[in-house]
Amino acid sequence: MEYNHYSVLKSELVDALAVKEDGIYVDATAGGGGHSSLILSKLKSGHLYAFDQDDYALKRSDEVLSKISSNYTLIKANFKNIKEKLEALGINKIDGIIYDLGVSSFQLDMKERGFSYREDAKLDMRMDQNQKLTALEVVNEYPLAKLIEILYKYGEEPNAKLIANAIVKNRPINTTLELVEVIKKALPMKVLKKKGHPAKLTFQAIRIEVNDELNVLEESLRKTLGMLNSNCSCAVITFQPLEDKIVKHIFKELSTVDLPKNIPLTKDIMPKYKMEVRKPILPTNLELEENHRSHSARLRILTRI
Repeated sequence: MEYNHYSVLKSELVDALAVKEDGIYVDATAGGGGHSSLILSKLKSGHLYAFDQDDYALKRSDEVLSKISSNYTLIKANFKNIKEKLEALGINKIDGIIYDLGVSSFQLDMKERGFSYREDAKLDMRMDQNQKLTALEVVNEYPLAKLIEILYKYGEEPNAKLIANAIVKNRPINTTLELVEVIKKALPMKVLKKKGHPAKLTFQAIRIEVNDELNVLEESLRKTLGMLNSNCSCAVITFQPLEDKIVKHIFKELSTVDLPKNIPLTKDIMPKYKMEVRKPILPTNLELEENHRSHSARLRILTRI
């Protein structure tokens, strides 16, 4: 079966790069190739390097990109390794990089991947299916205190203790819908009546833990931003507050200088980057009508001066 992927904020993300036809560009999250295809269509002598750790994503991207041009290279790797992978290819500077941090639509729709709390499948949630740690191990082997910690930290789940205790008491839990039932039974009725799926935050927390998403994001940004050429940008789409907080913090840190009021800014201490927008760019109403999964998307842009 073929699964579709909707590229969120597609034109806004690529417009932020102001793609030059001879530039070197990086898509840190190739996904279904939507953002990559738009960048590639603007290149003549330039080159696109697209990364993903998901074999299916790379296959789909190749199918899409091969119809446009041959000026691209697909690399299977976690985006924390972008700098090292590019340097191994002799690439030390780039003209733009994009990150789309959402779970790909096909990862959610392919129930066997175990990302969805609406479809029954073995607990998995790995973006790289070759890695050892899975959601099954997190749910069934993590000690109670560790479970509570990740539900609070990565899911911002107010009922973390109730849910974690229920998980431990009901082990073994092997499938996504088994976990959903455990969560539902652990929560009081007033919580279940609230808007939104009761398992959403728990699934988010476990997925982030399995893929080490927040640590990987910070590590990747701090390494790749230094590769940008002057007047070139990094554009990042986040889908949940924890990701957005990391991106906002790093962008602000790099684009400001904290000086006492009586000390003037001089050329040698000017920040090396600037934030293009103070508030994140949001999807248009048209996009929200086309794809409900866009509703939490936030785009931030940082440019090297």
